[in-house]
Amino acid sequence: MNGNSRIREANPFGARLASSAHFRALFADGMRLVEETAAYLDGPGRAEAKALDRGAALNYATESMRLTTRLMQLASWLLLHRAVNEGELTLDDAAEEKSRTKLASLTAVEAPIADGMPAALIALIERSGALQNDVQHLDRVLYEAGRVPAPDNAVADHLDRLRQAFGA
Repeated sequence: MNGNSRIREANPFGARLASSAHFRALFADGMRLVEETAAYLDGPGRAEAKALDRGAALNYATESMRLTTRLMQLASWLLLHRAVNEGELTLDDAAEEKSRTKLASLTAVEAPIADGMPAALIALIERSGALQNDVQHLDRVLYEAGRVPAPDNAVADHLDRLRQAFGA
């Protein structure tokens, strides 16, 4: 039995939360933010970046890359859990797959150096930080609360010892 098995049984609240109106709203907000960010970076953001001095342009490039990476990880997590809600994956399957999203490796969003940075980029970074906080909170509710040790089963333990002793 792996560490994530029995998540649904051990954490029914988390399983219900993942399929709730709260999750659907979070999913919609997250996907909308991804679309808005892509539209900004490909359109007005590109024009604003060209108008920046060299130092601010470097900062813009760094921050836009961090923003894009963060949103890709968050969108991956959201899409994975939408698949759970639609019955395409179990929550246990999602627990195994979510390790690829690197959600845990996302660092807290720091305020970008605002000196010379476009206000629209700063607003997107701040919104992505709020989304990250919400997703990481939901992730903790779903998985960390679900990691409870299996109850002791004296009969199963005894049978395991007998199997080991007799090589069966």
